[in-house]
Amino acid sequence: MVQTEVQAVTTENHHQLSATFYSPEGEMKGAVLIVPALGAAQRYYCSFATWLAAQGYMVATFDYYGIGLSQSGHLHDTNVTIIDWAKIDCAAMVEAVSNRTVGKPLYWIGHSLGGQILGLVPNHYHIAKVVTIACGSGYWSENVPSLKWKAWWLWFIVALLATRLFAYFPGKRLRKVGDLPKGVMNQWRQWCLHPESCRC
Repeated sequence: MVQTEVQAVTTENHHQLSATFYSPEGEMKGAVLIVPALGAAQRYYCSFATWLAAQGYMVATFDYYGIGLSQSGHLHDTNVTIIDWAKIDCAAMVEAVSNRTVGKPLYWIGHSLGGQILGLVPNHYHIAKVVTIACGSGYWSENVPSLKWKAWWLWFIVALLATRLFAYFPGKRLRKVGDLPKGVMNQWRQWCLHPESCRC
């Protein structure tokens, strides 16, 4: 039977990340860190994490700072960027999982943004193998025709106006991605407007 444990993981800048650890019943084959997509809360990966644990892996899911259960206070007061998520949050999670599974291989499953930011994680040398899902170019002009102009509308109009008005991106209200800190949205916009950004 898979056992779950919710734990606060402290980052180097003293933020508290909400993480869930799924432990297998028998012998542990290895560890899996599921790194979420932009705006995706860790609960989205619960069923997948439970299944992986049932196959013999210790699995960890987490929320980036400012997302889901790792949100502290209001988003308009949250000063964080995607690079912070990679260099600080992901690094803390890699360390936390590695400390729990000494001597076992650590696998990184990155969903969308979770695959794109791996190269920015300072302690990535702990990771034995990487799997990325739906991870490609974020450049707006490379979207399929049906999405291309929606992306243009998001980056050149909606994102600019919304973040200036609310001091964060109210994605839930707009039914786009989800609520995001201003620094995250501004950096993501900058990357998606550059043809050489977000390539894997």
